[in-house]
Parts: sequence; structure tokens; C-alpha cells
Amino acid sequence: MDVPGWLWALTILGIAGLLAFDLVFHVRRAHVPTLREAAVWSAAYVGVALLFGVGVLVFGPREAGPEYFAGYVTEQALSVDNLFIFLVIMAGFRVPREDQQKALMFGIVVSLIVRTAFIFLGAALINAFAWIFYLFGLILLIAAGSILRPDDRADSRKADNVVIRIAKKFLHTTEHYDGDRLFTTVDGRRAMTPMLLVMVAIGGTDMFFALDSIPAIFGLTQSVYIVFTATAFSLLGLRQLYFLIEGLLDRLVYLSYGLAAILGFIGVKLILHALHENNVPFVNDGEPVSVFEISTQLSLAVIVAVLVVTVVASLLSPMGKAHTAIANARRHATAYLDSEYTHDPAERERIFRKLLSERDQILALGPKYRQLVRDEPGLIDLLDRAAANHDEAVDRGEAAPFTRMGLTS
Repeated sequence: MDVPGWLWALTILGIAGLLAFDLVFHVRRAHVPTLREAAVWSAAYVGVALLFGVGVLVFGPREAGPEYFAGYVTEQALSVDNLFIFLVIMAGFRVPREDQQKALMFGIVVSLIVRTAFIFLGAALINAFAWIFYLFGLILLIAAGSILRPDDRADSRKADNVVIRIAKKFLHTTEHYDGDRLFTTVDGRRAMTPMLLVMVAIGGTDMFFALDSIPAIFGLTQSVYIVFTATAFSLLGLRQLYFLIEGLLDRLVYLSYGLAAILGFIGVKLILHALHENNVPFVNDGEPVSVFEISTQLSLAVIVAVLVVTVVASLLSPMGKAHTAIANARRHATAYLDSEYTHDPAERERIFRKLLSERDQILALGPKYRQLVRDEPGLIDLLDRAAANHDEAVDRGEAAPFTRMGLTS
């Protein structure tokens, strides 16, 4: 797909404009996005991505449209998986709720820059070495296998991975935040706040995700323009999506299986393509191998079907509902007890209402799942302390009265 320079310039200008709009009208003012705000802007960014895809479908070559949509859906699914890590980092660094947007925005910009570099590097490798498809396919098959290993999966979601440990070692910060500022003054000396460390952690961690996502999308299309735009549009709405589905992330208990299936499928597709274009001397004497190649249309159908099945299965699973309620209860109780998490009384009330909602969800699931709460170390004490803290706020006239938690009864 030959793309003229003016179209590249217009596309880059448009993406930069969307980022600037986000920064000026949403991120610059520290606030907690409402569910409605997150939903409207998530839908808007998805709409822009789909309209762009329609344009590619209408004005581009025959294969360009399906390739873009297959790439966009795949990158969007992998981006949702990124949100798990962002959530853990935010909790691990106790980022105030009002300031989380700025940290996410920085992470998205860094991610876009890093992935763009990886895209052009990947394209250069593909043009220079046909065997690179074998390597990309192998990377995706290994990634698919690692996703299915629970220990590796758990380790990847800790807010103490190698990027963060390096950042902590070289970036000495203050103990407390100063709004969303990156620097503050302590005892007359200029010092970095934890916000800078959070931004480095989010941006750096996303570099590791690019090692999976870039080979994955190159397995669906070799057009640099389509790879770039599909990746960019999947990242643009990630900040809004974080606040929209934050409470549902733990509900997607089968998402890892779906992502593993998608990465494995694309890995096989890449290896088949490598065999079809083979020039490696020790494979079939350097001659192409006549094998079945998976079409872009079939790839798109498989990717969408796998995602639909895994998401629906996750949403309907009682165990998924229980794990979601328990994980969110722990998160909201911790946030409610953290005096620095938010200074907005309305936000504190929202957090406690969410905690009560999660209590009701667990109780509605029956005794089997209430036992999961009892089996969670420290969770019962955490919930009791949140309830006691709220009772004290009620006595001071700072909060509306609610019924006791009742999670352990």
C-alpha cells in the first residue's frame, strides 16, 4: 500500500491534534471523570477509529480495509490487557484519583512514540530479512504460552517489575504527591514527586507490551501506514477506557485465554507466511514451501469470534463476578482509607457506595462465594476498618449513613 507523503503528514497532524485536544480540555484540569464522561469520550474515539477504517475500506486497496480492522481489533484487545498493569501501578503508587488522568496521558504518549519506533524498525527488518517472519511467529507463540502460565501472569501484574525497580533506583522522589506536579519544593530544595516515577513506570512498562503487539499486527498486515494508524487509534482512547471499565477489568477472567488464542493464531499465520516466502537455506533448500495461507478476512473473523466468546463467557461466569467484586472491594476499601487518595468528599462517597455495591454483589452470589472473602488474607480487616472509618465520618456529619458492611456474616 503506497501512501503519499501528504497523507502521512495529515494523519500524524490529526493524531497529534487529538492528543493536544485531550491534554488541553481534559487532562490539564485535575478531576475524576464521571462514568458518563468516560463513556461519551470512549465512544467518540472508537467512532473516529471506525470512521477512519471506513475511509481506508472505501479509498484504499481491496485488502487494506480488512487489514486495518483486524489490526485495530487486535491492538485494542491487547490494550485492554495493558489496563490491568496500569491499574496495578496506580494502586501500588497510591496515585490520587484526581491526578490519574495525567499519568495515563503521559504513558499513552510515551507508548505511541516507542511503538512508532518499533513499527519502523520492524518494517525495516521485514524488508531486509524475509526470515524475520519466522522470528515474529516464534515470539508470538512464546507470548501465547507465557500468558497461560499463571505464575508468569501474576508476576507481570505486580507494580514492582524491572522497569519500576530501575526507576526507583535512579529517580529519588518525595514521599507525598503535590497535586499533579512533577516537581515540588521540600525544605527549600527542589525535588521530584512520585508522579514522575508513576509516569516512567507506565511508559516503561508499556515497552514490554510492544514486544507482543507489534509482531502481532505485522502478522496481519505489512503496510506500515496501517500498522501505525491501527496502533495509534487503539491507544488514543485508552485513558477514557481505563475509567470506563476499571471496575470490570477483574471480571474478564477468561480474557487471557482469548489473547493467548489470538497471539497463537497470528503466530501460526506468520510462520505459514514465512514458509510461503521462504528463502532460508536449511528450510526446503531455500525454496518457498507450498502451504495454506490464512487470509485477512479469516483472521478478522477468528479474532472477533475469540474475543466475543471470551468476553461473554467472562461476564456470565459467577466466579468472574465474585473475583471482580472481591478485587474491587479490596481496591475501594484501600482507597477509602487512604487520606491522600482523594480530597473530594463526593469522590469518597462514591468510593464507599461502590464498596456497598460490591458487598451486595458478593451476598447475592451465595455462601460459596462469601467464603472467598473469608479466605482472602487481610481483606476482612480492611473492610471492617473502612466501615468504621465511614461511621466516624457520619458521626462528624461528613458522610451520609449507610448500613453496616455485613460481608463477613
